[in-house]
Parts: sequence; C-alpha cells; structure tokens
Amino acid sequence: MKILDFKRTALISCFFLFWSSAQSMYGQRRSASEAGTPAGGTWMMYSSEDPMTAAKKVRFELEADKLMEDSDTRAKIVLYCVNGKLSLGDFRPNLKLGPPNRPSFWEGRPQMRVLVRINDSHDHHNWNWVNGHFLAIDKDTVRQIIGARLLRIQFDTPHGPEIAEFSPAGLDLAMVKKACGLKPQKP
Repeated sequence: MKILDFKRTALISCFFLFWSSAQSMYGQRRSASEAGTPAGGTWMMYSSEDPMTAAKKVRFELEADKLMEDSDTRAKIVLYCVNGKLSLGDFRPNLKLGPPNRPSFWEGRPQMRVLVRINDSHDHHNWNWVNGHFLAIDKDTVRQIIGARLLRIQFDTPHGPEIAEFSPAGLDLAMVKKACGLKPQKP
C-alpha cells in the first residue's frame, strides 16, 4: 500500500514538474515573439492583432533614463493604441506609488497631482491613480510628450516625492500618427 502511494506521489510530482517546465518554455517563446521594433530615439513599438476581433493593437514604450532608488526596473511611459486611436497613456514608475491625493470630479476615480516638466515648461496635472500601480496620463499631455526632447515627472511615493527622467526625443511621429492618430502639441 505504501509503495502505491509513493508511486502515485512520484507520478503526480513528475506531472507538475513537466507542466511547469512547459509553461515556462511557452512563456519564454511568447515573450521572444513579442520583440519590439525601434520607433525612433529610445522608444520601442510593439504591434499585434486581436485574433477574435482583428483589432490592430500598437504599444509604444519609453523607458526612463536611469533607475530610481528602491527600484530594480526603470520607470516607463506606455501608449496603447487600438485601430488607429489612442486607448490609454500611462506612467508606470515601477515602484510603489503614494496614495491618491485628489478626487476626480468627472470620473469618480482617485487621482494623484503630479508636476510635469516638458522641455522648458512646468505644469501640474491630475492623473488617474490606478490601483497604486500606474497613473493614467491625459491625452493632451501624451501629445506634448511625443514631441518633446525632455520629460520629467515628479510623483509621490510613501517615502516622499520622486522624479522620473525621460528623453523622448527622436520618436518617429509618422508611426505614432498612423498607429494612434496623434500629432505632437506644444506644452
């Protein structure tokens, strides 16, 4: 009886080992197939098509110039476009955000007030705070970012304000117009 239990346990363990290895290999293959293409400057572009709806999805990513303290990955600006229109622009600091500090009048979502420097212009913005993981950027600020040469975002963390520094210059604006229907705007 004990031998049968041992064999059954060994068989189940081997099955889970095989299954987890297969999942790991599938995940690596999937991420390798999603290799981005340069979109000008330090921007990367990723495109795909939804197999059910045939929606054309394009994502532009810009990594911060350097790591921030208490983080092992760089902050990112990510633009999501579907069928030629901007769907979402978000700022991902890749570290814990502070709590929201403003209510949203129109959408009922909590917001964080951030200070944004685009080129030589400084302005405060209220961005939607999404589950403490990222901040949703308004469309006008996205238009300013795509045509900028310098971008700084000051945001709150539990330990005080942090500043993420980006170099957005060099983005292929024709690619962005085709994928997202956006043109740059001056701050």
